[in-house]
Amino acid sequence: MEQARKPTARKPSAGKVTASKATARKATASTASEHPRPPVSVATGQGPAGTATVPLDLGSGPLLLPRPSFSPGATLETALQLRCSVRDFSPEPLPLKLVSALLWAGCGINRHASGHRTAPSAHNWQEINVFAVLPEGTYRYEPAGHQLALVDAQDLRALTGQQDFVARAPLNLVCVADFARMLDCPADERSFFAGADAAFVAQNILLACASEGMAAVVRALIDRRRLAAALRLQPSERIALALSIGWPGPSA
Repeated sequence: MEQARKPTARKPSAGKVTASKATARKATASTASEHPRPPVSVATGQGPAGTATVPLDLGSGPLLLPRPSFSPGATLETALQLRCSVRDFSPEPLPLKLVSALLWAGCGINRHASGHRTAPSAHNWQEINVFAVLPEGTYRYEPAGHQLALVDAQDLRALTGQQDFVARAPLNLVCVADFARMLDCPADERSFFAGADAAFVAQNILLACASEGMAAVVRALIDRRRLAAALRLQPSERIALALSIGWPGPSA
């Protein structure tokens, strides 16, 4: 994994600023109005009324996500300029519409007639599932309905990695490969293809985070057996990697 470095868009540099950097900074500034941050308590990471990203209702079935949208000024160039690994996160919960946008960017459906997704996959296996692990619960993302299905109404963030910061990040996304969808692939090559496909999903999410001025890092240091049990995975499913996501913390 690459070493962490500070997001260049949040601190002014001495001397002249290039046009591309100026464009990136303007796009980042617009994020605050597009995805306003709720008031929070640093001690709990939640708002004064127990504000949570997902309004948990155990009896309501899958949660339909808002239509994905991004800051108006965000561009691919902006995202590439700002993309970096950050491991210091604010405890602020993320707006649900922003979580919706990140999940859609990762592996949402962008061609409804065919069901094809934003990230490519070998042979169109679409074997990568994404789990959203939040303080209020863990959910499986279902691209077909752009919705979240509850897996466990507990805070499982600490199980998504072996670094301390994963338990503090308001959102952890776990990419899981389902080998059952890869039956025409030789068994000894499935891990290779699944790893590549999970990386495509992760990079989409990282670029989306960068375009919104967010902190994010992709990780592979995971107790996979323990997390697989917590996520209630099937024997054919394998954890590929995970991402920690949030607003940048004070040292970022």
